[in-house]
Amino acid sequence: MSAETAINEAKPARNPWYPASAIMITIFMVVLDSSIANVALPHIAGSFSATQDESTWVLTSYLVANGVIIPSTAWFSTLFGRKNFLLLSTILFTLSSALCGISTNMGMLIFARVLQGIGGGAIMPIGQAVMMEEFPVEERGVAMSVFGFGVIFAPIIGPTLGGWITDTYSWHWIFLINVPIGIIAVILGRMWIEDPPYARKGKVQYVDYLGFLLLIVWLFSLQLVLDNGQKNDWFGARWIRWTSGLSFACFIGFLWRELKTKNPIVDLKVFLDRNFFIGTMLNTVIGAVLYSTLAILPLFLQHLLGYTATLSGFAISPRGFGSFAGLVVCAILANRIDQRFLVIAGMVLLGISNILFGSLNMEIAMSNIILPNIVCGFAFSVLMIPLMTISFVTLKNSQMTNASGIFNLAKSVGGAIGTSVVSTLISRMGQVHQTNLVHNLTYANHAFMAKFNAFQSAMSGSGAGLAASKANYLIYGELQQQANLLAFMDCFKIYAAMVILLVPAVFLFKKMTYKNQEKK
Repeated sequence: MSAETAINEAKPARNPWYPASAIMITIFMVVLDSSIANVALPHIAGSFSATQDESTWVLTSYLVANGVIIPSTAWFSTLFGRKNFLLLSTILFTLSSALCGISTNMGMLIFARVLQGIGGGAIMPIGQAVMMEEFPVEERGVAMSVFGFGVIFAPIIGPTLGGWITDTYSWHWIFLINVPIGIIAVILGRMWIEDPPYARKGKVQYVDYLGFLLLIVWLFSLQLVLDNGQKNDWFGARWIRWTSGLSFACFIGFLWRELKTKNPIVDLKVFLDRNFFIGTMLNTVIGAVLYSTLAILPLFLQHLLGYTATLSGFAISPRGFGSFAGLVVCAILANRIDQRFLVIAGMVLLGISNILFGSLNMEIAMSNIILPNIVCGFAFSVLMIPLMTISFVTLKNSQMTNASGIFNLAKSVGGAIGTSVVSTLISRMGQVHQTNLVHNLTYANHAFMAKFNAFQSAMSGSGAGLAASKANYLIYGELQQQANLLAFMDCFKIYAAMVILLVPAVFLFKKMTYKNQEKK
């Protein structure tokens, strides 16, 4: 056995469930924060007199800041040592959560969310890499199910807890709740997590400053376009065109730099592995769908249906129970079925859940929201756990941290783009539907006249002229609600079509068996 093979196959002497527990708590904190923040967006917007579009900056700023750190996780792990970098990231995430909680304006909150994104960026890829390494190859399906527990349990309580905290106290406390969890995560991580030989602090002989600069400029110029594109008419504004060009140029420059330099901050050669390449591409689209639907559903419930933040949380939280059920299914089937079939089943179910969301109307009961959320949560587990397993199974252990960073970067960038696109779609499609529906507001339309007469009669005490004006105002308000409803439904249907159309790509994965499989 060569020295490199011995290093790659080094086994930890301790029980793997101890570091797994520390990782789960850390992951729980990160995911809890994102699921809590979604239901509080309308309250955050109202607190700072911000528009619906501006409130989504709270999400996109976090995702893009994540993207700066995620792909460079392997480099920072070499610089500090992986365990040390994980602990530093957890501390930064905890402190920036406290800063979010005491924010007094939108600018301060977005700055704190950027810091929080920088802190949280490394947590997911390092946690995923540790879980993949601690368990042998034949148990990695189970390991990913355990890893998924931290990702899944938080959404079960996140929306409900976040809604209750927001309605009972204020949205500030949804960030402050991370502080005690972060302290516990740091203590357990320091006690139980150890670095294998290839993940320990090493001498960084060369710093890829140019690559890191290109990465930062690419992602933050992309964020500027995503955050401000809608209110500046996208490419109708000159500065949007120039910023988009800068972002694209830096992206191409970043790819060229990382492929040419001997010591890249992000090793893109992992894309030579077919499974990893296909899995990352699918993860980008799935990230766009999942983050987008999570962002717009609370807005739909609170703005159109009049739900409180607490009720919105109750309606969304069953997604976590569906995810838990999917987690159990994946753990049972991990080594008994071709992982590709689980990925396909998850994608189809995710498409079906979006179709169900796309068939809602203004007269629904909460049960109509709960069912598609359960299906969506189940689909998330059945899709993501085998997708992670099949994407990484052909990589070496020493490639895991770098590959995990790239994999999670794809999901964050996809989520940022998807969140911005869905916000634009709702605004633009709402205008289109309003233009189409307004043609029905004519005196020749019997339904319009019946409602107009009813409203006018109800307010006849205001005088004939004023009663007619109020009646028209109320009817036009209903028209705007219907136009916005149709826009939301269009978005869900578009995302359903995107997921289902990608199903054939799953057959491009290599068929893998996990028992007694030789490592590369």
